[in-house]
Amino acid sequence: MARSFLPTRPGRGPFAPDFWRSPLRGPRFTSVLGVVLLAGVTLVFVTGLLSYAAYNPGLAPVNDKTPGKGVLGFYLFPWPTDPPWLYRLTQGVHVTLGLVLVPVLLAKLWSVVPRLFTLPPARSLTHALERISLLLLVGGALFEFTTGILNIQLDYVFPGSFYPLHFYGAWVFFGAFLAHVALKAPVAFRNLRRMREGADERPDDLVAPRPGPPTVSRRGALGLVGGGSLLLFATSAGRSFDGPLRATAVLTPHGGPEPGGGPAGFQINKTAAYAGIRAAETTEEAWRLTVTGPAGTVRLSRAGLLGMPLHSAALPIACVEGWSTSDQWWRGVRLRDLAALAGHDDPVDVYVESLQRHGAFRRGALRANQVADPRSLLALYVNGEELTADHGYPARIIVPAAPGVLNTKWVARLTFGDL
Repeated sequence: MARSFLPTRPGRGPFAPDFWRSPLRGPRFTSVLGVVLLAGVTLVFVTGLLSYAAYNPGLAPVNDKTPGKGVLGFYLFPWPTDPPWLYRLTQGVHVTLGLVLVPVLLAKLWSVVPRLFTLPPARSLTHALERISLLLLVGGALFEFTTGILNIQLDYVFPGSFYPLHFYGAWVFFGAFLAHVALKAPVAFRNLRRMREGADERPDDLVAPRPGPPTVSRRGALGLVGGGSLLLFATSAGRSFDGPLRATAVLTPHGGPEPGGGPAGFQINKTAAYAGIRAAETTEEAWRLTVTGPAGTVRLSRAGLLGMPLHSAALPIACVEGWSTSDQWWRGVRLRDLAALAGHDDPVDVYVESLQRHGAFRRGALRANQVADPRSLLALYVNGEELTADHGYPARIIVPAAPGVLNTKWVARLTFGDL
């Protein structure tokens, strides 16, 4: 009688091959997804490294959110100012492509999930390395994509700062990714070649021994994944543009409150109210810009700045969350002229401080090559009108190709010198 209460059908758990019955799984299906991820994830990783370099983290502690990075910063270089849309392009590709790859990543994880439950855990050294790389790959992918999506949604629910979490997570993920590619790429390309030749699919641990009835073909499944990626592209890429196309970005935030129309009708991340800017401290009577250098300290009112030579530049704003604007017409005093006023014959680094009371980049630093660029301005006007409070009145930084957080708003002090 006791035996009647024992299970009579083995293989009901995920460790049993019979548990995974989808007829879609197989080496060809997972190889197609793997090759797409090989190209896509590599580009996302490279553009992510470029995004980190754009902050010039070696310039000053205030710009460096990962001071213990060590050899992981081997590639860093002074971020250029040409072309002026460089950061707009690299960060737009990084964020948009990352979103587009989500359906491919999820399908890939689904296609290989039986391998996470194979027994014994390691049949050989190669198999053990593959299992370890797979676990790090899955964990790293989920971590990187989750933190990245939360960041572009402006939802900072994870512990600690986004910058070091995403930076170190990226290196762990990509290291596991490279190890997995080295182990599996030859097999994946061999499977694709056999598929083109019309050869039968070889037996594989992903192929269900007792497959269930199919509900969709593999071609249909790949079409569904591709359609999901196209949908995410269509509902996110528009935030890199102005005008009607921006309204199509329904699944991603537009970077804060809607900007409205008129000369100031372009995107912002932080309002003056959010940054703690009080109207009383930005009036003509109260506000002064403090400029410091070898010649001493100079305090300039807005009227004093307007008495200096003014210059114009057409430059976009691009932020780490992936959104950007088209070129806006800025007018103000060149940073290199302010460096000369502070006593520097040649442009040097500058440390910028804002009236902003909280936030990671209420202070920032710019390199000498950025200060030297004639389009780098302490802007007083945009699109023919005075800056609004939300766009940084009474004065803000605008530098070609720099991340939006380094285009400091509500500037209060400029300290010129080597940093």
